[in-house]
Amino acid sequence: MERLSKVIAQAGCASRRKAENLITEGKVKVNDEVINVLGYKVSPKDIITVEGKPLVKEPLVYYLLNKPTGYLSTTADIHKRRNILDLILKEDQNVRLFPIHKLEYDTSGLLLVTNDGELTKKLTSQSESIQKEYVIRTKGIMIKERIREIKRGIKVENKIIKPVDIAIVELDKAHQSTLVKMIITNESAKELKTMFKQLGHEVKNMTRIRFDSLTLEGVNRGSYRKLKSHEVKYLYRS
Repeated sequence: MERLSKVIAQAGCASRRKAENLITEGKVKVNDEVINVLGYKVSPKDIITVEGKPLVKEPLVYYLLNKPTGYLSTTADIHKRRNILDLILKEDQNVRLFPIHKLEYDTSGLLLVTNDGELTKKLTSQSESIQKEYVIRTKGIMIKERIREIKRGIKVENKIIKPVDIAIVELDKAHQSTLVKMIITNESAKELKTMFKQLGHEVKNMTRIRFDSLTLEGVNRGSYRKLKSHEVKYLYRS
């Protein structure tokens, strides 16, 4: 027996929160009976309908995408801008897909795309315990004292930005830029860009190269691969 909201989320037709809203709004039936109790549990034999439509459990899919810049992490846009679905083959889009931990339009790198609402909720709610690693190219030559300052923590918009680790990878004196590698947990790419700008080192480009134990190894920019079963199990244990 599993919670009704979990079953709806795993079917890929709604996130866990949206599924809970559908239940409390009386839009979900089990065996022709309206259910509006969040803790209600169902068995595999139960017939579930959501907004009058039978719930068909979709096969769960998990993609690791190497997102280029110039693509939205959303799957729809009123301005018709390119989004991550433009990078995924049509035959791999036979389920409703959504990203986990979105990347900004001008940020590239590792992005998980799935239809597993339960995993999405888990990884989103536990964001502070999941490491994300970035390589960041900034303007100007960054001195070691600046790195030590960042390690101690920088206040950005009433929040202290303090990475797990940061190190200089390259000082490009010819082009007056610095390449750093940075590991964070609950900071966003937008906050990192604000921090570097505040320190006088505007970000030129930023790429996420690791999410938890997953890396971009073997995945070219604009390409993707399916996660292996043991990788999905590891994410659930994270």
